Amino acid sequence: MSQRFRAAAGGHIEREQPLRFRFDGQSLQGYRGDTLASALLANGVRVVGRSFKYHRPRGIVGSGAEEPNAMVTLGSGPRQEPNLRATQVELFDGLTAVSQNRWPSLDWDVSAINNLLSPLLPAGFYYKTFMWPASWWMRYEYLIRRAAGLGVAAREPDVDRYQKRYAHCDLLVVGAGAAGLMAALSAARSGVRVTIVDENPEFGGALRWASEVIDEQPAWQWVQACVAELTAMSNVRMLKRATAFGYYDQNLVAVSERCTDHIADPPAFEARQRIWWIRAQRVVLATGALERPLVFAGNDRPGVMLASAAAGYAVQYAVQCGKRAVLFTNNDSAYESLPALQQAGVDIAGIVDARVDGPGTRAAERASHVGGERFNGYLVVRTRGSKALSAVTIMRRSGGQLSGDERQLECDLLCVSGGWNPTVHLFSQSQGKLRYDAEATCFVPDESRQAERSVGACRGVFDLSNCLTDGTETGVAMARELGANSRVARVPAVAGAVAAENPIEALWLVPTLGRRRHKRFVDFQNDVTADDLGLAAREGYRSVEHVKRYTTLGMGTDQGRTSNVNGLALLAATLGKDITDVGTTTFRPPYTPVTMGALAAGETGSHFAPLRRTAMHDWHLRAGAQMVNAGVWQRAQFYAQPGESMMDAINRETKNVRTAVGVVDVSTLGKIEIQGRDAAEFLERVYINRWKSLKVGRCRYGLMLREDGLLMDDGTTTRVAEHEYYMTTTTASAGPVMQHLEFYAQTVWPELHVHLTSITDQWAGLALAGPYSRDVLAAVLDGAKVDNEALPYMGFVEAFIAGMPVRVFRITFSGELAYEIHIPSDYGEPVWQAVLDAGENRGIMPYGTEALSVLRIEKGHIVGAELDGRTVPADFGFGRMQRQDSDFVGKRSLERPAFNEPRAQLVGLVSQNGRHIPRGAQLLQQAEPTVTPANMLGHITSTCYSPNLEQEIALGLLQKPGEYNDRILYAVSPLAGESVPVKLTNPVFIDPEGVRARG
Repeated sequence: MSQRFRAAAGGHIEREQPLRFRFDGQSLQGYRGDTLASALLANGVRVVGRSFKYHRPRGIVGSGAEEPNAMVTLGSGPRQEPNLRATQVELFDGLTAVSQNRWPSLDWDVSAINNLLSPLLPAGFYYKTFMWPASWWMRYEYLIRRAAGLGVAAREPDVDRYQKRYAHCDLLVVGAGAAGLMAALSAARSGVRVTIVDENPEFGGALRWASEVIDEQPAWQWVQACVAELTAMSNVRMLKRATAFGYYDQNLVAVSERCTDHIADPPAFEARQRIWWIRAQRVVLATGALERPLVFAGNDRPGVMLASAAAGYAVQYAVQCGKRAVLFTNNDSAYESLPALQQAGVDIAGIVDARVDGPGTRAAERASHVGGERFNGYLVVRTRGSKALSAVTIMRRSGGQLSGDERQLECDLLCVSGGWNPTVHLFSQSQGKLRYDAEATCFVPDESRQAERSVGACRGVFDLSNCLTDGTETGVAMARELGANSRVARVPAVAGAVAAENPIEALWLVPTLGRRRHKRFVDFQNDVTADDLGLAAREGYRSVEHVKRYTTLGMGTDQGRTSNVNGLALLAATLGKDITDVGTTTFRPPYTPVTMGALAAGETGSHFAPLRRTAMHDWHLRAGAQMVNAGVWQRAQFYAQPGESMMDAINRETKNVRTAVGVVDVSTLGKIEIQGRDAAEFLERVYINRWKSLKVGRCRYGLMLREDGLLMDDGTTTRVAEHEYYMTTTTASAGPVMQHLEFYAQTVWPELHVHLTSITDQWAGLALAGPYSRDVLAAVLDGAKVDNEALPYMGFVEAFIAGMPVRVFRITFSGELAYEIHIPSDYGEPVWQAVLDAGENRGIMPYGTEALSVLRIEKGHIVGAELDGRTVPADFGFGRMQRQDSDFVGKRSLERPAFNEPRAQLVGLVSQNGRHIPRGAQLLQQAEPTVTPANMLGHITSTCYSPNLEQEIALGLLQKPGEYNDRILYAVSPLAGESVPVKLTNPVFIDPEGVRARG
């Protein structure tokens, strides 16, 4: 197919570098500098996709991030990527793209029958249709999932490279249009550090195709001069092809930079995309505005485009989006597109202005130079064409009704403009508040919550001269706020601008013609019509958020960029409210879709999280340990001897701890040093029990709550000196607990003299447990005695092992006589080996995490499985630990009624048929529930086979356990399809009196 819609001259393309590409298997040609969308339009491709719900043919509407229709899949194999906007895909030689949401082809789509069945598929039909019979839901779900979605993601692992970078600057400018460039220049000239980002391949925004003259030079040349000046400044960082997609607290802005997506053969090891996390002292949002479509019958037909987009394609790419065009508008700005269209060779068939008074003087003058009949006070009421546009029907308006005879205008391009919507997404993400500007018929920024200012079109300033002034003044003001000596800067002079003399006239919906209800689309991507919004209102939906979810308005990849304000206005009219009372939906990151690979930035597979190894890791490998990932740590799971199975090894290790002595690596425990004269007071505030009474050289078990009263973590803390404590946390909670403590120390109680230091990596640790553990410790420890008087239960001493300093704590996790030995990490393996050597004649064995878990279940000790974010101290019998005479974090939350009513209690459970008790099973009175959902009495938290008891046991939480002491309950797992009879017992299965630990 030849480029029959390409103008013979003009455009910012490199005609001497033709590029070949394929779309839906068809070989086509474009030029370097094209986007996929401009190249398709140049080749006369009008239909580029099918809509989500009705599978109606859809064409290109916009020219950038606002495009709702032209979603394509690029590449193949591991580089296949769906849902890319053709308007933002830069053309390169060999590019391969396919259309989406159609089968078997774009021209003939079987699912287009949905359009004929549309009366049966109104808004929210899926909430009402698939309810009966209930047993068929799995069949329905299969069909729904097959129909849902747009493109298909690659199944192979991603082979591309991604990066993540962190940056700081004084001023971040988002958007490099007229206002953004002047804000950056004005601030940078005063010496502040400026970063400017823009999502396009070139800076300039709408000035890339504007006809105005700035400082006596064409707008595009003025842009290039500004860019050259900024590039030469050492205090400026410029990022193009970079979309700011998220605005977070304290001026943290996330930016997605597309580094090599536009290159056919990118350099090896070059990042494809890069995520920037930019922290700025000040932020200027110059994100511009998006032209708003008009809502009328057949407004989704291929060939209906935004006026600014059609002009942009004409000027920047020398593309005729049609041969014969009609302009339909309600504002003066649309007239700026007429000279561009005419210069590209497009014949203007007519100008339809909804305003009875027509355009202002200067806009009318532009219209007079391009020819075409003018129709003031008319509306486009319908479009015609088999698939693409061939004609429009117009009619005079009288008040809110249609009157007069129909007129047919033959055309293959309809340029529409319903006004402009400031791009307020980032501003709203920053928690800024919006207000509705009735004169401009759009929402604009009002109250900022962060160190930010919006400038130019994104705050409702649409005139070019005012945009340049706004950007200049804001840049100077920001520089002064940052402490720079910034003088008043000169504002560039503009000639040739078309000022809007006649105000925009709100036009939210064009009436339908005749009895037939033609579809008037508000959301092109999701097939949401004006009638759908009316139906939602009639069915009782009042909140805009509820309407959004019921109708799918503004969902998907579009996120309401072209549909949101039209939808809000129509909802307000249906409800009889003002649009300000309806409000807006919540703008959430990301502004546009971001590649999952870029967000992960290489943190996949073994790089998903930092891999941490203990000081004894190499010893475990030499000993044949099976290693397992426990959070971010690698730990020894078990040590299988020749001929042993996994369970054989676990049972041997477990029994050896109960009968002889074992040693386990506990280096992964979180360790926090707490120092300062108020350290004891601080501990009393973050733990539920007392700490001021703890003597130097003693340990104590503590429970820590969240603010909502639920258990956060448990562990032991030792008083090492008068004002120094040594806290240990569970492995998984080491980081969260440190953050929790720092938050309270720094922001809630800054008056306390307390210092916190995470020393998890500085200390290795081992636990020595079993009847012979004291004998082994006595044989290896120098500088301290280990008898019951010198080192009592919950005692602490500092000594030496093999000449290396150690800290010894008499605490137990297994319930046996046990000691924890903490060693500076550099000495971890030598001390470990010395302990093993000393215990050789006592039958010492290393044991892994599986045996450790069995030992703790046998003893009824709680861990993360029980501390699941839903439990309180009383659930485990720890209610008496709570101080009553002073406050602590979470105390007042424990006074809530839900925490003082009868709650589930920790119980022990024993299998009655020898079968394994399913993990996470529900505790029921019947083997199979008689009602759905089942009347659950409780649930299993931990389960194992106990080689010491020779039976399957479990811990669980059970409501009113006293009522079931002599009854059989059932551990039922619907997922595993199992039901095991169980009987209640003490949660401490072995040594409930605690004699062994204190012996």
